Amino acid sequence: MADSHVPQLGADGRIIEGLITTLNKDGTVNISPMGPIVDKNFHRFVLRPYQSSTTYQNLKRGGQAVFHVTDDIRLIAETAIGDPLAPPPMVRAKNIEGQILKDTCSWYALRITKLDDAHERTWLEASCIDHGQQRSFIGYNRAQHAVLETAILATRIHILPPENIFDDLSRLELIVTKTASEYEKRAFDFLHHYIESNISASSST
Repeated sequence: MADSHVPQLGADGRIIEGLITTLNKDGTVNISPMGPIVDKNFHRFVLRPYQSSTTYQNLKRGGQAVFHVTDDIRLIAETAIGDPLAPPPMVRAKNIEGQILKDTCSWYALRITKLDDAHERTWLEASCIDHGQQRSFIGYNRAQHAVLETAILATRIHILPPENIFDDLSRLELIVTKTASEYEKRAFDFLHHYIESNISASSST
């Protein structure tokens, strides 16, 4: 399934947002949102985790992961800022040392073929060696897109100025208010509270 071609943004590669599972040193599973660069056939992936992340440490040590295309926006929201509130069901991958989320649309078992950590954001090339599909991915609605953008925003609160964060948060909140179900609203409120609490705590120190 794998080839040596590396997908490039602006050419044959595009970013696909999803969840990645890696194994911690003690054998437990780390779940984290990630947007790898992927080729059109989902054969080759480029992962770009920050070196401060658990995902980076696990990939450097183990060299294996499972990437998931998922419509579970709640799990994306929770894992963007920490561990999931309730551990999701998983099954053991057959061809790598890894775990697959049971409630996902599709999954891709990856093996790292190249690692360049000369910069803070690492460049890891990976080959897909196995994949499966649980159900079709029909895409995100506007509210789910807004929650996804809010999850990304929540990981940037120590980088971006607070006024920029709150401007984006207000814009995203308007979309959620207009288009969300209770499911998306709870996910957005969870992230909104996290962002506000952390910015308030930072400004008071």
